[in-house]
Amino acid sequence: MRFLKVLFWLLLGGLVAAFVIYNGDERVAIHLWGGLIADFSLPMLLIVVFLAGFLPMLLAYHGYRWRMRQRLAGLERALADLRAVAPSPAPVTAAEPEPAPAETLPAPETDRA
Repeated sequence: MRFLKVLFWLLLGGLVAAFVIYNGDERVAIHLWGGLIADFSLPMLLIVVFLAGFLPMLLAYHGYRWRMRQRLAGLERALADLRAVAPSPAPVTAAEPEPAPAETLPAPETDRA
């Protein structure tokens, strides 16, 4: 599985590198407030916009995972405390199981006419 993960990131990196090489000299003019104009490289602008959308969700995901791990650790501690306080049940000896009562089925009816 790790091989596929590395392969995916290498392919993604190759695609980004090819995009940067192919479109590296493209310039984009962005009109800002007050008549300001920002001149950006197209690949740099796309990478910045991608990261502006991706990083907040990545941080939210890691925060959620951290919170769930903390809750799980708390529940595991509470369970360990309950196990330490509760007396353990007496061991059950292995006895021969009682046979189940035989079910009596009615005799099949036959047509004798």
